[in-house]
Amino acid sequence: MSAETPCYTIVFEDATESPSTQELRTALEKGSDEDKIDTLRRIIVSTINGNPQPNLLMPIIQYILPSRNKQLKKLLHFYWEVCPKYDENGKLKQEMILVVNAIRNDLQHPNEYIRGATLRFLQKISKDVELLEPLIPICRSCLEHRHSYVRKNAVFAVYTIYREYEHLIPDAPELMQTFLAAESDATCKRNAFVFLAQCAMPKAVEWLVSVYDQLSGLDELLQMSVIEVVRLDCKNDTTHRPRYIRCMFDLLNSSSHAVKYEAATTLTTLSQNPAAVKAAASCFVNLVIKESDNNVKLIVLDRLDTLRAKHEHVLDGLIMDVLQVLSSADMEVRRKAMAIVLSMTSSRNVEEVVLFLKKQLQRTQEQDASYDKASEYRQLLIQSIHVMAVKFSEVAASVVHALMDFLGDSNNPSALDVVAFVREVVEKFPKLRQPICEKLTQTLSDIKSGKVFRGVLWILGEYTEEIGDIQVALQEIRKVLGEIPILASEQRLLEDAGGEEEEEKEKDAAAAGTGRPKVLADGTYATETAYSSTTNARLEAVKAASKPPLRALILNGDFFTGASLASTLTKLVLRYEGLASDAARANALRAEAMLIMTSIIRVGQSKFVTIPIDEDSNERILNCIQTLSELADRARAPVNEIFLEDTKAAYSRMLSAQEKKAAEKKEAESPATAAVQVDDLLSFRQFTKKGADDPIDYIEDLGKATGAGEVKEDFISNLSRISQLTGFSDPIYAEAYVKMHGFDISLDVLLVNQTPNTLQNLCLDFATLGDLKIVERPSMYTIAPHGFQSIKATIKVSSTETGVIFGSILWEGPNLAESCVILNDIHIDIMDYIKPAYCNETQFRSMWTEFEWENRVNVSTTMSDPRDYLKHVMKSTNMSCLTPEGAMSGDCDFLSANMYARSLFGEDALANLSIERTEGGTIIGHVRIRSKTQGIALSLGDRITMSQKDIKPPA
Repeated sequence: MSAETPCYTIVFEDATESPSTQELRTALEKGSDEDKIDTLRRIIVSTINGNPQPNLLMPIIQYILPSRNKQLKKLLHFYWEVCPKYDENGKLKQEMILVVNAIRNDLQHPNEYIRGATLRFLQKISKDVELLEPLIPICRSCLEHRHSYVRKNAVFAVYTIYREYEHLIPDAPELMQTFLAAESDATCKRNAFVFLAQCAMPKAVEWLVSVYDQLSGLDELLQMSVIEVVRLDCKNDTTHRPRYIRCMFDLLNSSSHAVKYEAATTLTTLSQNPAAVKAAASCFVNLVIKESDNNVKLIVLDRLDTLRAKHEHVLDGLIMDVLQVLSSADMEVRRKAMAIVLSMTSSRNVEEVVLFLKKQLQRTQEQDASYDKASEYRQLLIQSIHVMAVKFSEVAASVVHALMDFLGDSNNPSALDVVAFVREVVEKFPKLRQPICEKLTQTLSDIKSGKVFRGVLWILGEYTEEIGDIQVALQEIRKVLGEIPILASEQRLLEDAGGEEEEEKEKDAAAAGTGRPKVLADGTYATETAYSSTTNARLEAVKAASKPPLRALILNGDFFTGASLASTLTKLVLRYEGLASDAARANALRAEAMLIMTSIIRVGQSKFVTIPIDEDSNERILNCIQTLSELADRARAPVNEIFLEDTKAAYSRMLSAQEKKAAEKKEAESPATAAVQVDDLLSFRQFTKKGADDPIDYIEDLGKATGAGEVKEDFISNLSRISQLTGFSDPIYAEAYVKMHGFDISLDVLLVNQTPNTLQNLCLDFATLGDLKIVERPSMYTIAPHGFQSIKATIKVSSTETGVIFGSILWEGPNLAESCVILNDIHIDIMDYIKPAYCNETQFRSMWTEFEWENRVNVSTTMSDPRDYLKHVMKSTNMSCLTPEGAMSGDCDFLSANMYARSLFGEDALANLSIERTEGGTIIGHVRIRSKTQGIALSLGDRITMSQKDIKPPA
């Protein structure tokens, strides 16, 4: 079918079964009703796909039109939509007079559903004026039918006819106004009101004013139409605006959620008064609480957030209402609501908000066993309290002790969030350091996680500053570590367990000695004795025995925590030595700390640990031992300064960098406000252009959604996307302009006939590799000698896997000789579908562990600066760098950085760059790429490899 002809139905046609015209005619003439239905369906599909078969029009009129079968009548309506109704001269075919007569009979049919279906059919042929003209009187009479189903379809039939050919029903607005005044059915009234709103707005407004007092009792659909009329009429400078505002206020109390939402949205466009804004926001909050659909909740929350951003501090009084949304079970809804709460929190309401969140936090502990997402919700609450406490110092003291009760939480992420919060509080609020450190010291025995232990030990090592507090901290650390030395105590436990079984061992050994040697399956003698087996069992029993938490972590192989403990002990001893005057006591603490460190190393090299101590932890603990052993050496003063000052300063700099980054992000997201100069023009509301108050225009939104407002590319950009498909010496020269548009690839192919012959039945055939799918295949063409032909093809993209488009051109030359030219491949650049994205370190590590596909690319480049190479990789892969700038500052020959990007299809791509500059000035290393699917990992790896080849060597 031609591009101008509307196509209402698209049906796949099975090319393997294509009966001839004569077979179809026979089936129409002699077949049963089932055969006729199947045949007519085949004819409709064939017509839609460009094979109209005009010779079958008369048999259909002759054998199908008189049928009373309801399914055949319905199929006939489809057929009349798509069949060719005009001859070559553009005149209506004579046969269509019979069709018009049949439609007239159906419009007068005693069955109201046949009448209604026929009226709906008329709406789809509204452009065929010669068919419609004889049916106008019947359509008008259907407006007075007793059945509402006929009347409501008659209204829309008159509407579509009037919209296309106003002269056919010139008095339609007056007719609808009269109909609306007398009609009692809600749907019919709504359809007539829509007609007036689109074709005669003054009459629609006139009716609206007449029923103003009855609006709250109208049907939901009619109320929605009223809101639409208000929105349309207010685009003009209407005198009814005050009345419309009161109308929207009334509709906020409607029983329909859809009406409430539309009324609140429209109210904010009609008035910027704080009372109206608050009423609309309150309506949004009630909708979120009462609506069961989570998608609706998210949409309404988005609208509420937009309203809050536009009217800052006006909605702060509703913050407790927004907190009620947290009762929802969906975590996405909770996160969205919490983000709005954080943005609405001020110094006036922060105490109420924090009190509410603390109660919710307590409730998550009670729900822990029965509610699957309690731990995730608890983590969200802790993070939110963290943000508020740092932002409003007056609540920090009241929440920090409550949150520290969760340090022993079995849910590791929640406990880690508490540690991060406490660490930031003790850095920013010096007055809270001593009570926080006391509380942390008391909770050491409740902590179960190594990560949490490391965070707490770091805080104690940095911020325990009083002599008494240092002594208490060291005592508590000794308690959670257990008996020292660790190795000797564990060995004694093993020996004690063995003493009781000594006698039994001897009996077992004697019994084993009298027997014959045991031969294994492979023919060798067994080397394990009953004694060694018993020893292993005792060792396992000693390992499984109950132990203090920190000791258990070390024996389970967590020597990173052991190294953190050594660093904390060193800081505490160094600080105690600097504060205390009792040299003997200081020396005793130093000896005890060195004993603990030595004990950790020794037990790490024994059989009592699950995993032997690693080299890095061993070296770090030895450095701490050396620092304490050379405490009196003045040359070690710089090392002591590193322990006591530099680590705390590094954390302070990290916080400053985070605050700076957050401020930059907030500034980038905030709308730019232009400064108003003294000589700027005054703005009068009556003279402002339409849309100055930023009303919600759904027509404009629809245009943007369909790409109507898209910025066109410039000519140079278009030229860079042209791919040559054939050579200049080929009979046909072909080139394609490749354009990416969302998830589609549009190919605009230009064909040039370079021969003096006419090329007939020319077909451009495309095929694809990868996740590409051809949406429509080009038709057959005929190109004159030295002529041109432009062909368009659309390809759908479903993932970022590298795609290749290839194909050929087939045609018939002189004497019907078939010829073919193979086209060059078109490689689709996946970079058009990959955009930089950001995530935090926890999310990155979680995805890195989860993703199974990894592609490792070795670095081969002439660059000499690691940072320049990182920037080059980021530019070539469209990835963002997650590693903070401060972590990569300074002069160093090593560089490790994490990168992240996300495709338009929601696919995550992670990358880790690890490179080193050699003594010769070259860079070596690798880039590891991980993703959930293989395609994006391989594609990004190929992209990096190709980009390395493009780097020019230094001059």
